[in-house]
Amino acid sequence: MVERADIEAKAREIEQTLLETRESVKDKSVMLAVAVVAVVAVAFLVGRRKGAKRSALVKVYRV
Repeated sequence: MVERADIEAKAREIEQTLLETRESVKDKSVMLAVAVVAVVAVAFLVGRRKGAKRSALVKVYRV
């Protein structure tokens, strides 16, 4: 026979597992977001530097 205490214990076990899983996913998602931002920032800075080296200087004279 299943008693109320058994059901409550199993519910607490499931809840604890869900909390651990949520924390794990949250930590991974934060690390992934930081990595993506870092990669985008580096790509932006490298592209900006290369663009500055390759851009032509245009002088406009008024007559």
